[in-house]
Amino acid sequence: MDDDAHEKTRYRGFGPVTGLPIHDARVDLDGFPPHLRAVARELFPPVLENAREPLVGITTDGHVVPDLFALQDTDWNPEPATRAAIAFLDHLTPARLENVLFAVDADEWRMWINAFPTWDPHGLCLDDLEPAHRERALAVVEASLSATGFSEARTAMKLNAALGELIDRYRDTLTEYRYHFAVFGTPSATEPWGWQLWGHHLDVHCFIVGRQLVLTPTFIGAEPTEADRGTHQGLSLFDDQRAAGLDLRRGLRPHQERRAVLHTSMRVRDLPAELADPVNGRHLGGAAQDNRVIPYAGLPAGELSGGQRESLLHLVHTYARRLPDGPAAAFMEGVERHLDDTHVAWIGGSGDDDAFYYRVHSPVVLIEYDCQQGVFLDNDEPQPFHVHTIVRTPNGGDYGRDLLRRHLARHHSPRRTGSTGR
Repeated sequence: MDDDAHEKTRYRGFGPVTGLPIHDARVDLDGFPPHLRAVARELFPPVLENAREPLVGITTDGHVVPDLFALQDTDWNPEPATRAAIAFLDHLTPARLENVLFAVDADEWRMWINAFPTWDPHGLCLDDLEPAHRERALAVVEASLSATGFSEARTAMKLNAALGELIDRYRDTLTEYRYHFAVFGTPSATEPWGWQLWGHHLDVHCFIVGRQLVLTPTFIGAEPTEADRGTHQGLSLFDDQRAAGLDLRRGLRPHQERRAVLHTSMRVRDLPAELADPVNGRHLGGAAQDNRVIPYAGLPAGELSGGQRESLLHLVHTYARRLPDGPAAAFMEGVERHLDDTHVAWIGGSGDDDAFYYRVHSPVVLIEYDCQQGVFLDNDEPQPFHVHTIVRTPNGGDYGRDLLRRHLARHHSPRRTGSTGR
């Protein structure tokens, strides 16, 4: 490779990683060299096995906090999303319907990964759909999210393609539409249903019941977070989430810093092994972690001043605004109700160019932001241009499962639980 070609595939001093056994957005674990296969298998979570376990939810001690969620009118109109989903399904063949439509409480809700599956993925791949069908699928996503939420999802997809262009490798995997889409239940303005869009750096789960919407788990990431060349030049993600995190961190007083900052360095050698995973980094709530026990850590928000509490709520809102206005307001009201039970944790520095991790954790929300080591770029330390974020609803709220249970208890006999979809 000549010098010009070499530089074209580098990003901020780092070059492409070659030889990964990834084809058509799937990982071939047997494709790793023999001496690395055991390690590779340990790095990929047991998604399918965990998806078949009963959903408890993320908890702090293994016990669900009861009565956190309620069926309510959030002043959101579900009709546009319902119509879009019906239009999408009505234009599919019976064979495609079989692959895309599942029961409202199907295990497939939980069969996702932000990297690449080692199994045969469910749903329909947008890359395999005709443009008109693909646009109908994306219309469901657009009708369910805010303009900001839809823009962030589409930006993550485009940055996936930008990465493929940048390193000029894995071009059957790093594309704009290498994402799977699935529908759960029968789209309705009154009955529970939902959809899932999942793939590399984008995993969105949307549960709808009446005028209520749950958008967790939502994983959005990017490597890199800004396209500085090529087809998608100028696109970027996480500017606001990063700035709001730094604003909160820099506003802490010394005695608060001592509680909030778990580790002052993000360098791999400075962290315990469980916080230096080459795939998950410091993330605790990623794929296959639906029932994980995550104790509170860091600084209790009850010890924040009024202005600091506003900074914390602003940070949470940079994620909540992906929801439509009514559900976003309901989400923030829940966060505020439990603000005194919220904890803020930080790892790393707080400089403009620093890599860092933060976590906001309460009975009703878990938010993680993490700067990562390279996967397709060869940086072996976390960098600010490779970011993973996750938002979850602890205590059984993910996938709208607690709301589904409440709806069925109020309106239906138990036999109706799996009666919609496949």
